[in-house]
Amino acid sequence: MTPERRRKAEDPPSPEAVDVRSQPERYRVGRGEQGVLTVQPYKDELLPLWRFKDPDVARESATAIRAAFDDYLASGDLVGADMARKFLQMGFTRVRRCANHPGGRKYDGPVPPDQRGVSGAHGRAELPRGPQDPGKAESARIFKSAWDEVEGVAEYTTWRAAHKKEHG
Repeated sequence: MTPERRRKAEDPPSPEAVDVRSQPERYRVGRGEQGVLTVQPYKDELLPLWRFKDPDVARESATAIRAAFDDYLASGDLVGADMARKFLQMGFTRVRRCANHPGGRKYDGPVPPDQRGVSGAHGRAELPRGPQDPGKAESARIFKSAWDEVEGVAEYTTWRAAHKKEHG
């Protein structure tokens, strides 16, 4: 929402305002990591577990997020399981970027104000890749392995496909 636009009474609530645990039909699977930092209450539960400073920290983080995935699945909270999957995927993509680009900055310059919240280069030049950081590359492999494991859980993937077909 742009700052100059005021919320109207008929506007749907922001994703952060909706507790999708109590209203799972409001959850949208989306693409990739979409919604990972907005869907509540899962963002607040999973974000503290997400770390990747070095391979040991990444391993501990991926293990904790995978355990949360298993707990969500065991309790029938399939939205929580999908959010845990998104955190594992985000672990891989963010750490991979940090492995390739020192400081994790892929593009030159700030995001244009009218493009904030939208992914992409937005006309900015891609910064050259630096020498690959082997610790970050290993951390990315750790998250990718955990992400691949959860993508192989049949109960989860069946639910995700059905939910996406029915609710988006």
